[in-house]
Amino acid sequence: MLEIYEYNPDLYGGMVLVDIVVANLWMAIILFGIGRNEKIDKWLGADDSAIVNLKNKVAAYAEGVTRNPSLADIMILLALAFGAVGIAHWGADGISAYLSANFEVFTDNKSALSSFSSSFFWMISIATAIGILLSFTKFKSYEGAGASKIGSVFIYILVATIGMKMDLKMVFENPGLIAIGLVWMTIHAGLLILVAKLIKAPYFFLAVGSQANVGGAASAPVVAAAFHPSLATVGVLLAVFGYVVGTYGAILCTILMQMAAGS
Repeated sequence: MLEIYEYNPDLYGGMVLVDIVVANLWMAIILFGIGRNEKIDKWLGADDSAIVNLKNKVAAYAEGVTRNPSLADIMILLALAFGAVGIAHWGADGISAYLSANFEVFTDNKSALSSFSSSFFWMISIATAIGILLSFTKFKSYEGAGASKIGSVFIYILVATIGMKMDLKMVFENPGLIAIGLVWMTIHAGLLILVAKLIKAPYFFLAVGSQANVGGAASAPVVAAAFHPSLATVGVLLAVFGYVVGTYGAILCTILMQMAAGS
């Protein structure tokens, strides 16, 4: 969203810091609750048999595909990754140029649809679509060769790149940002707990689902693995799905905000 909407980098650093501080406070509460998983499930009225079955199924799948990666495996993984990125860049430039040249609504900065002329938006969309499509092919077996581990490396590079734009002084200059973050996280937690209570969802889905949306692939696998090591992959998958939903959800929110600001 930073690249698509060209947000002020100086202000962005403060928002990232708030996100990290508040999100980690919530993660600490979630990890504390894992030790009381059975009591929480009882309060929620949840049946955790689905989690047990999932744990056994994932463990069996992981055991079936896990292997010591060969040079060929690593080269194929890198080829898929950089090949998808190359296609995403190529497609994004073409789509962005076509929309900008043929539709005035996408070039008007006052239009709610102006973000669709951003090549970065289309690059992310295409890369995400390629990743989802590949998960339905035989290439999904490369999870056993360490696909998620390689992906996690690039996620940490991304996080480090974002972190380089942080300005720690922003929080001290505007401490109200922390309060806003706490309100945001309180609403998030309250809605999750309410829905989990209503549908009687196990605490596992509440905890991992929350981190998949708040912390992404950096924290969701950690929380999932705290329940059982074989469930770490489930955390990764939920985090990826969280990225997919979150990206388009953020764009929808931005369009609604632009419409509200223009009215």
